[in-house]
Amino acid sequence: MRRLAMKALFTALNLSRAEGKRIDWDRRILIFSTGVTIALITLYVWAKATSRWE
Repeated sequence: MRRLAMKALFTALNLSRAEGKRIDWDRRILIFSTGVTIALITLYVWAKATSRWE
């Protein structure tokens, strides 16, 4: 019975650790995509202000 309890405990710990890594990955993608969007908007505004696009 002790082995089963230890296996269940280690499985639960590994699953929670994997979920934590997934959250970090999602956060990285969110930050990167937000940065790209802001950069594109800034580039568009700069190009309009300098009359590069008519």
